[in-house]
Amino acid sequence: MSFDAVDVIRTKRDKGELSDGQIDWVIDAYTRGDVADEQMSALAMAILLNGMNRREIARWTAAMIASGERMDFAKLSRPTADKHSTGGVGDKITLPLAPVVAACGAAVPQLSGRGLGHTGGTLDKLESIPGWRAALSNDELMRQLDEVGAVICAAGDGLAPADKKLYALRDVTGTVEAIPLIASSIMSKKIAEGTGALVLDVKVGSGAFMKELADARELAETMVALGTDAGVKTVALITDMSVPLGLTAGNALEVRESVEVLAGGGPADVVELTIALAAEMLAAAGVTDVDPAEKLRDGTAMDVWRTMIAAQGGDPSAVLPVAPEQHVVPAPATGVLSKLDALGIGVAAWRLGAGRARKEDPVSAVAGVELHAKPGDQVTEGQPLLTLHTDDPTRFDRALESLTDAVEVATSYDPTPLVIDRIGE
Repeated sequence: MSFDAVDVIRTKRDKGELSDGQIDWVIDAYTRGDVADEQMSALAMAILLNGMNRREIARWTAAMIASGERMDFAKLSRPTADKHSTGGVGDKITLPLAPVVAACGAAVPQLSGRGLGHTGGTLDKLESIPGWRAALSNDELMRQLDEVGAVICAAGDGLAPADKKLYALRDVTGTVEAIPLIASSIMSKKIAEGTGALVLDVKVGSGAFMKELADARELAETMVALGTDAGVKTVALITDMSVPLGLTAGNALEVRESVEVLAGGGPADVVELTIALAAEMLAAAGVTDVDPAEKLRDGTAMDVWRTMIAAQGGDPSAVLPVAPEQHVVPAPATGVLSKLDALGIGVAAWRLGAGRARKEDPVSAVAGVELHAKPGDQVTEGQPLLTLHTDDPTRFDRALESLTDAVEVATSYDPTPLVIDRIGE
């Protein structure tokens, strides 16, 4: 059955429900080029303004999955579990998490992305390791999952190509914030990927995409419903992103910190969230008799990390690059550090060269921000609070501008829990 793009747009513009046939047709026609960008832009804006119900979102997601291939891990000897984060500042959790879960007996097919704006990208971080490569063939991915138990790599072009095209369009038409489109974008790729269990880390706060808890909860509930309806065991944790995770935001800086966590150390919040997400992934995959914290303590997670990096051409023993230019930001007063704004730190790292404004921009492996204290810590006026890292000293002034209102010192601090809520059965 053939439809007309203008009629589909009018249906949603007038707050109507799109039929299954309309959704299937418009996604397929847009992927093939029969629906123009300006028409899909109008439909995306209508969805942003008027929303979609659960049936519409599920069908939209299924249509995007149907636009490409689906992976199948049924032949693997162990169950699969994956994690997706909605993005934040200092969010290096995937790096220690994948080896930990693999060390516990599940396989982790972690198809990751690159950073855009103030949020960092997992692939950008790993590419600071000499020799490491993000692109794997499906055969290489399956072999590594079977032999190592974990892989972190770029998603192939064959997974949900409709989403790739629509994502780029949303980015330039002011429709990124539409929750139905965010949820279907994430879940179409994850369901097509073929994992048996999925844990979502939905971040909320100044450094997150979702600034308000109600919006984060709506997104989490929508994605959990999509995964559940598709037969994927799906749960979500809503986690705080008002403060950067750990003590680093940048590429090589975050890899170094992740290795510290795998060595049994590292910042307490990074360890806490790694263990919390690992426990959820293992439970969802049916692996319930292993303690992920023990795998950090006894070194087996580190063994998996080294094997995983080497399998993708990287040298796990290589010295990571260091920024030739550094600038120390002192504490402005004596007292308790009461604010260290994640967005301000993220924008500073971006302006130092750690992130990109457009997808084709290069990133610096050495750029970023190192934190010497976290909210709740006692600080003394003049002591080093932050160190800015870059390979281009002309970037310091713009980075410092983003920190103008990012730091406050007071007499006390009221912390927010790192894990705020859990969605799913």
